[in-house]
Amino acid sequence: MQPIAPASLSPWVPGVFSLIVYFLVVAVLIGVLLFLSAWLGEKKPNVEKSRAYESGIIPTGTARLRYPVPFYLVAIFFLIFNVEGAYIFAWAVAWEDLGWKGWLQISFFITVLLLGLFYIWRKGGLEWGPEAKNR
Repeated sequence: MQPIAPASLSPWVPGVFSLIVYFLVVAVLIGVLLFLSAWLGEKKPNVEKSRAYESGIIPTGTARLRYPVPFYLVAIFFLIFNVEGAYIFAWAVAWEDLGWKGWLQISFFITVLLLGLFYIWRKGGLEWGPEAKNR
């Protein structure tokens, strides 16, 4: 005796079958358009077409620039505080459902972040500019 598959897993359910057909039609259309554009497209290579596009500015020099450390510090602080903001926003959306347990958890989270911020501040990670270099 063979097991009977549930109707929801069968590819012949009208919603699933139409989705498969739609995916195949889109894939074939994309393939045809890419082939036609590569085959019929005009090919005149020159220096301007092979140059990297830099928002209309002609690139000069090497692309290997040495960024100063404060650039990376700003980038890291930006990422940290964006992630913090995302967690706090998610908590704020669900604060009624989370109750006191959620409040204690987000308070601990913010406390750890503040301790990290104070540690960075004490170590001089927030001091940038010419006066920071003289110390």
